[in-house]
Amino acid sequence: MFLIVAAVLFAVFVINVSIGSFGGTPFFGNVGEMILLLAVSIAFTATTLKKEAIKRAGK
Repeated sequence: MFLIVAAVLFAVFVINVSIGSFGGTPFFGNVGEMILLLAVSIAFTATTLKKEAIKRAGK
C-alpha cells in the first residue's frame, strides 16, 4: 500500500519537474517539491520497515 503511494507521489514529482523543464509552469514550487519528496521518502521508509517486520516475525 505505502509502496504504491510512494510510486504515485514520485510520478507526480517527475511530471512536475518535466513540466518545468519544458518551459511550462510547474504545479509546485521549490518548497512544494521538497515536501513532495519528503512524503515519498516517508512512504518508502514505511514500506521497508513494514516488510522487514513481517520478515522478522516469520523467522
